[in-house]
Amino acid sequence: MLAAGVAMLMVAHAGPATATPARGGNVQEAMEELARIPGVVGVVGGAYADGKSLGLGSAGSRLLDGEGGRIPANARFRIWSQTKQMVAIVVLKLVEKGELGVDDKLGDLLPEVVEQDLVTRADEITVRQMIRHTSGVPDWYAEKPNPDGTEGDPSFDVFDFTTPYRPLDLVRWSRDRPRTGEPGEKWTYSNTNYTLLGMIIERVTGRDLATELRTRLFDPLGMTRSYLMVKPPDGVKGPHGHGYYPDAEGRPRDVDRFNAGLTGGAGGVVSTAHDVSAFNRAFTRGELLPPELQRVLTDRLPAAAHLRGNGDNSRSGSDISSSIGSGSCGDDLFITGGLAPGSVAMTFYSADGRRQLALSFTLSVKPNAVRLDVGKAVESIFCPSS
Repeated sequence: MLAAGVAMLMVAHAGPATATPARGGNVQEAMEELARIPGVVGVVGGAYADGKSLGLGSAGSRLLDGEGGRIPANARFRIWSQTKQMVAIVVLKLVEKGELGVDDKLGDLLPEVVEQDLVTRADEITVRQMIRHTSGVPDWYAEKPNPDGTEGDPSFDVFDFTTPYRPLDLVRWSRDRPRTGEPGEKWTYSNTNYTLLGMIIERVTGRDLATELRTRLFDPLGMTRSYLMVKPPDGVKGPHGHGYYPDAEGRPRDVDRFNAGLTGGAGGVVSTAHDVSAFNRAFTRGELLPPELQRVLTDRLPAAAHLRGNGDNSRSGSDISSSIGSGSCGDDLFITGGLAPGSVAMTFYSADGRRQLALSFTLSVKPNAVRLDVGKAVESIFCPSS
């Protein structure tokens, strides 16, 4: 749930590659610098190298205008569309077990979308295409993209925190919007793909998506503080940062209780810097899937299907996955992330799985109105001598 171009909201200043440092820079100082960005209420982050913490940090405040004290450095936060890769991995684990096929058709797996005429061409759309955002199914989140190609403003009431939306309700919203291409033709980001994949997981397993994520990913990886929000009034457990979104008069309103019915398989996971880094480390090291299934997520799409505005498409299940170049002490760092009303979450990672930096920004403005200059912070943590 998010704009397809979080990377376009950042400025990354990658410096020259240097020798790998024995230790990281000061994470707390980096967070304090990031909290000075206009539109940021608070920021938390944690850096890891070879599975060991280089430090946690937080800056700004839990609530608007400096209220509420500092966010705990180990606080939970919404990771938004980083959820998608987790959902994709659960799907591919079912493929590995022979319970599902990557070329199985949507219409066969969820006959109701055909019977109720909710998805056109459902008899042609495959699991692989939904994972890789090449299904052509339109997005339910925003009615139309922004001129720069990023996802537009939400088409629903951001301040409705209580309506118990069902996944099928969200799919229905997309029905009258134009398809974005032929099945398998090109990459076009759509939350609807992952709303449908979450439904498929529940149909195939007979268990809810929250349980499948916990038993197949969170528990095995020691992600003890991660969970999927399921329905209103689910929110972020424990002390955490609150995000804000401008109302019709431009006044920032607290959207901490952003409706859990609008997230699910498209963006409903709550996690921590430690947990999301552990997930990224395991995935990039190839510990979660056999190589042929890993490639469903990591193989670059054809040139016509590349992510808009980003230079690389190494993770088809995430909203963004873009290299910021070398300068992280000899490594290229990539970015995966998500955003929605109130906050932006992103994880920087090295392709070898050795390094991760997970960040969450809570905001007082629309996510596309803040310019997150994170390159200096990344350099100061991973290359303190450069």
